[in-house]
Parts: sequence; structure tokens; C-alpha cells
Amino acid sequence: MQVLCLLWGISAILAMLIAFIPLLGALNWLVIPFAGVGAIISAIVLGTTRSTNKSMSLAGLICCGIALVFGLIRLALGGGIL
Repeated sequence: MQVLCLLWGISAILAMLIAFIPLLGALNWLVIPFAGVGAIISAIVLGTTRSTNKSMSLAGLICCGIALVFGLIRLALGGGIL
């Protein structure tokens, strides 16, 4: 499950980077919910995992958080949020 969190975070970061390309900013409307769901899943896995090695789920949570914040900033700068 931790691998899924990490892959979800990496996918969110890659989609966010693609959405930074001019004329593809509308992709942020898909990136923001995708990263939000990934952050929720990563937080659940981080909280329920008993192992001492929680680094992959923490990295997934951080990646999803970064994608979420930068996606919101890019959407606000592009005039997508009123």
C-alpha cells in the first residue's frame, strides 16, 4: 500500500508539471482532486501502518501536498478560481 501512495504522489507531481505548460492549465482541475485523494489515502496509510519504515507513504503525502498547493496557485494565477 505504501508503494501505491508513492506512485500516486509521483503521478500527481508529473501531472502538475504538465499542467504548468501554457494552454494546459485547465488540467489543474483534474490534478487538484487527484492529489487530494492521494493525500487522503497516504495519510490513512501513514496512520495505520505499524512498521517503522513509513517513508514511502510519507513521501507520497508530501508529493501530493506539493502538487495540491502548486496546482491551486497555478489555477489562481491563471484566473481559474474566481
